Amino acid sequence: MTREGQTVQTMLDGALLHHQNGRLLEAEQTYKRILAINPDHPDCLHLLGMLSYQSGDLETAANLIRRAISIHKTGVSYYLNLGTVLSAQGKLDEAETLYRHALTLKPNLTEVHVNLGNVLQARGQLEASVECYEKALALRPDSAEAYNNLGNARQEQCQMDAAIACYEKALAIKPDYAEVYYNLGNASRLRGNLDEAVRFYEAAIAIKPEYPEAFYNLGNVRRAQGDVDDALRQFAKALALRPEYAQAGFGEALAQLLQGNFAVGWDNFERRWQTNDHDTPRREYAQPAWTGEKLASGNLLIWGEQGVGDEIMFAGLIPEVVGTGNSCFLECNARLKPLFARSFESVAAVTNSGSGGHQEPEITAHLPSGSLPRLFRRSSADFAATRTPYLIADSSIRDQLLQRYADGRRLIGIAWYTNNVKTGTERSIDLSRLAPLFDLKNLRWISLQYGDHDLLRSRAEAANAPIFVDRAVDQLADMDLFAAQIAAMDLVITIDNSTAHLAGALGVPVWVLLPFAPDWRWLLEREDCPWYPSMRLFRQPLPGDWEFVVKAVCCALADVGDYFSLQAETD
Repeated sequence: MTREGQTVQTMLDGALLHHQNGRLLEAEQTYKRILAINPDHPDCLHLLGMLSYQSGDLETAANLIRRAISIHKTGVSYYLNLGTVLSAQGKLDEAETLYRHALTLKPNLTEVHVNLGNVLQARGQLEASVECYEKALALRPDSAEAYNNLGNARQEQCQMDAAIACYEKALAIKPDYAEVYYNLGNASRLRGNLDEAVRFYEAAIAIKPEYPEAFYNLGNVRRAQGDVDDALRQFAKALALRPEYAQAGFGEALAQLLQGNFAVGWDNFERRWQTNDHDTPRREYAQPAWTGEKLASGNLLIWGEQGVGDEIMFAGLIPEVVGTGNSCFLECNARLKPLFARSFESVAAVTNSGSGGHQEPEITAHLPSGSLPRLFRRSSADFAATRTPYLIADSSIRDQLLQRYADGRRLIGIAWYTNNVKTGTERSIDLSRLAPLFDLKNLRWISLQYGDHDLLRSRAEAANAPIFVDRAVDQLADMDLFAAQIAAMDLVITIDNSTAHLAGALGVPVWVLLPFAPDWRWLLEREDCPWYPSMRLFRQPLPGDWEFVVKAVCCALADVGDYFSLQAETD
C-alpha cells in the first residue's frame, strides 16, 4: 500500500470510529477530506452515503452509494444499504432487485434475507416474506430481528398465536427489544386485551422513552378504555417527540371532539389529510378552499368525504352554506343524489365531480364537507342551529310502504350490525342479544339492515326474531327508497351505522345503541345527540355490556303507548 493509501486508510478508520460513536459531524468532515484526496474511494462514498441516510438526506445517500457500486460492483454491503435507502424512499421494486442481487453475491447473509422479507411484507406478499424470515433464522437461529419481523408477518396473516410465539422467542434472545414489546401491544389490542396492551406499550416506552408510535397507540388504547384525558396526554407525548406525526395529531383531534372541545378539535381535524388511513383522498383544486365568505362571483363546490353516514351528517350544515348567499354544487355519493336533490332545492347535487371534475369557470372555491363544522360548529351553542328534518323522503313511496307494513302495531325499524373493518366488531350486536325487545307486545319489527335478504331472514329465524325483511328494499342499491322506508317507521332502533344518520336527518325518532368507547361524534355520557334532535343514545357502561343497553331500551319501550302518544302530540 502506498503512503497515500496508508494515510487514507488511517483517516477512514478514524472517520468510521467517529461515525460508530455518533460523532457525525466529525465523521462527515473526515469522509469529505478523504474524497478530496481520492474522489473514487468506494468505501468512503458508501459510508458518507450511510451518514446522509442517518441524517435524513435519502437522495444524497442513494447517489453516493450508487457511485460506490459503479466503482466496486461486488460490494455486498453496498447493495444491502442502498436497498435500505430505497426502501425508505418507498422504491420497493428497486430495493428488492438490489437485495436479490446481493444474495447472488453472498447467499448466506442473514441481514439480506431479513431486509428482503421486509420489502415483500410491505408489498403484501406475506407468504414470500415468511419464507425470507425463516431462511434468515435457519442461518442464524439467534436473530431476534428475524423473529420479530416474522411475528409481524404472522400478525398480518391473523395468525395471532404464531405471532406471539415469535415475539416471545425474540424477547428470549433480546430482553430489552422495545419494538417487540410494542408489537405485542398491537397484538393484544387486536385481541381486545386492552389492559395487557397497556402493559406492553409501557414496557416498550420504559426501554425506549423516545418512541412516538408507542405513545400514539397507548393513547388509542386508553381512549378505548374510556380514559380520554390520559389518551390526550399520550397523543401529546407522541407529538412532542414528532411534531409532524399526523396520525397522532388526528387521534388527538378525535379525542378533543369526543370531549366536546370543538374549537380546537375541528382545527386539528384537518390533520386527517396527512394520515395514511383516512377513507377519502384529498383533492387538489386550482381554486382556493372556502372560508365561509360570500363569494364575489362564481360557484362554491362542497364535496363529500368519508362514508355515506358521514356525508349525511355533514349535510346538516348545507342550509347554513346556502345561507351565505352562494350558488353551490353539492358533490355526493351517487346513492344520495336523489335524496339530496329533493332536500336541498337551491343546491345543485352532483356526483363523480372529483378533482378537475368542474371546469375552473364553474367554481370559484371548494371545501370538503368534513371541514364545514370548523366554520359552523365551533362551540356547543352553535349546534342550536341544527334543524331536522333536513332530508326529505319521497312521501308517496313512504305512504305505500306504510300501507304495506301497517297491521295495527307500531312499526319499529331495526339494524344490528356493520361490516366496517375497523370498528365493526365493537359496534355490532348479535341478534340473539336483542331477544328481550322482541318479547314486547304491539310492536312490528321491520329490518333496516343491509345485506343479502335470504341471509337476513335466516339469521332472524335462527335468533327467533320476528323481523320482517322487505325484499323490495335494498339500501345498497337504492338509498332513496331506503329513506322512504325509514320515514315510514314510528321508531328506529339501530347500532352506530348509516341507518342512524339517515333516520336522524329525516327527523324520525331513532335510538342508537353505542359501544363503551363510542365514535367521536357521539360525545361522552350524554343521552341526546347535538347532530340530530330526534336521536336518543343508549351507551354500554362497560366494554361489551350489551345486556345493560338492551335492558335500558326495554325499559324505555315498556310504556310504549305513552311514548308514541307523546311523539304524536309533538308532531
